[in-house]
Amino acid sequence: MSTVQTARPMGKGRRSRGNATYWLGLVLVGVIVLAGLVSFVWTPYALSDMVGGRLEAPSLQHWAGTDRLGRDLFTQLMIGARIALIVGCGAVGIGAAIGVTTGLLAAFATRFLDDALAAVFDILIAFPTLLIAMLVVAAREEASLGTAILALGIGLSPIVGRITRILTKQVLGQDYITAARVSGTSWGAIVFWHILPNIAPFLGVNLALQFGLAVMAEASLSYLGLGAPPPNASWGRMLQEAQGTVYTAPWGAFLPGLALFALVIGINLLADGLRDRFDPTKGAA
Repeated sequence: MSTVQTARPMGKGRRSRGNATYWLGLVLVGVIVLAGLVSFVWTPYALSDMVGGRLEAPSLQHWAGTDRLGRDLFTQLMIGARIALIVGCGAVGIGAAIGVTTGLLAAFATRFLDDALAAVFDILIAFPTLLIAMLVVAAREEASLGTAILALGIGLSPIVGRITRILTKQVLGQDYITAARVSGTSWGAIVFWHILPNIAPFLGVNLALQFGLAVMAEASLSYLGLGAPPPNASWGRMLQEAQGTVYTAPWGAFLPGLALFALVIGINLLADGLRDRFDPTKGAA
């Protein structure tokens, strides 16, 4: 009796913390998403217009100040949010397409092929995603937004593939899969109606985490000059351009860094909250 009474408050406490984490992450991500979506139809100024003095502090005319060329930083922050969302969604989409396909193939393959693909996943995961992305960009000999998305998608795919393989094998061991096979259901139907719906919540949490990783990696590529070229405004490029004036105009580096931090932390909090919601053992702990 006492054990049960002690466990209930813990479960409620975890649910409360999970809900708080979920909503905090949702708010942080929602603000960035809203800024990125609004940038498609409106920005305070044109991206390349020199509308103020050099390195002006934040004011009513320029909410985030201006850069060393007199361009509005708030406009660049909004465009940077758009770039981050495009890169994150594109990279996760490519990574999911490659990773889920290869993960399912490994789970259904013979033991030899399964072991071979698992080894490939482990080897590729050992290399940092940013390093793989840099190699892809170097191989294409072109620094562009599309190249960055492709490179990051390829870099994320081994992680997605490994998780898909593990989750699929767990589902394949369930009794309802055996019952479906006995009833004559094809493997294609089993994948579509049983495997994918069951692994989707857990795979979705991981893809959310990979989204944050892709955003960080894109900012790193842009900082190194391997991301979206000018006149695109990436948070990583803003950080690179502001490093020479960080002592005289710190807002130029602080604000894009804060936006990047807010998006990545928000994504991780949101994923953590989703994991708590999908974890069947949460209430029993």
